[in-house]
Amino acid sequence: MPNPQAPSSERPTVWKTLKNDFRTTEFKKSLAYDFNEAKEYYLDKEQLARLERMGAFKRWIYSTTWLLKALFLKLTSARRILLLVSMLLIITDNDQSAKSLLGGLLLLFILLLELKDKLLARHELFEGHLVQEALMPERTPALPGWEAWLFTRSANEVGGDLVDFIELENNRYGLVLGDVVGKGLRAALFMARLQAIVRAMLPDFESLGDLGTKLNRIFYRDVRGNFATLIYLEINPDSRRIRFLNAGHLPPVIFNSVEAREAPKGGPALGLIPDAGYEEQSIELREEESLLIYSDGLTETRNERGTFLGEERVLKFLPRVAADSAAAIGERLVAEVIRFMGMAKAHDDLSLIVLKPKQGAAGSRQ
Repeated sequence: MPNPQAPSSERPTVWKTLKNDFRTTEFKKSLAYDFNEAKEYYLDKEQLARLERMGAFKRWIYSTTWLLKALFLKLTSARRILLLVSMLLIITDNDQSAKSLLGGLLLLFILLLELKDKLLARHELFEGHLVQEALMPERTPALPGWEAWLFTRSANEVGGDLVDFIELENNRYGLVLGDVVGKGLRAALFMARLQAIVRAMLPDFESLGDLGTKLNRIFYRDVRGNFATLIYLEINPDSRRIRFLNAGHLPPVIFNSVEAREAPKGGPALGLIPDAGYEEQSIELREEESLLIYSDGLTETRNERGTFLGEERVLKFLPRVAADSAAAIGERLVAEVIRFMGMAKAHDDLSLIVLKPKQGAAGSRQ
């Protein structure tokens, strides 16, 4: 699970670094994680499917061969030549001469260049991560009459999920959760574009259906060939009624300590159909009920065996935490996701919004 960190100002020593490496108890798990991640990156779906049908020894031979081939082909032409020369020097050194040493130094030089490229790319992505963090609202925004908890975690250094909180005129508050197709930097750029469009248009639309129609036309025009799902909630502190627009997103989940149920589905995703129509929907929360909005990164979380967390597990989990505060519900749900994943890699961005009427607020007495 990537977690970008700012560069440390302390310069580590080789001895201290190695000592910490040997002390770690996660070496075997970390190595297995890195190997599985390398397979997922370098091998295509057909190769991965073939590996699943092989025995352990044959699978190791084929995966190693395919990984080495992919590594060789993905190097630049100059580095491929250096790698070939270094291997020839090492293989043909029958008299223990300096050829093996030279070959080893060439391998280290190639590693140095590849690591440099990786660190430069990581630094750029870290800067992008900081920008996304700056655009992210507070995790528990001030929402009169309501408890609100917002969360997003990208599968990579930057992600394509949108979570936003917007104060509007006339005592109205807006919450947005969107999911742009894809992952990584490309999805992050589209997400920033979508956030800007939504924020610019919200003050001009009273009808959420009209808002969805206009958003779709702009997204289809400006981001041709891509699409995004989006759910926009509008809340009034004096009422438990939530107006919302659902453009192809997973339905909100209403839950209490007894059951969890989904709201009706909405319209198509943004950017798919140029003239798509949308309708405003609404939810009236009853006593002790809460609302969950989530991205598909929740239900599509996979563990080390490739099993999905799934909608059924989520719906069974929510009643167990329904009595908690909105923040506690969200944090316990994220903890359950982490527990289920184990050492598996996060394959998709995860975003959540939990809403709960405050006890004693004006809206809760209706």
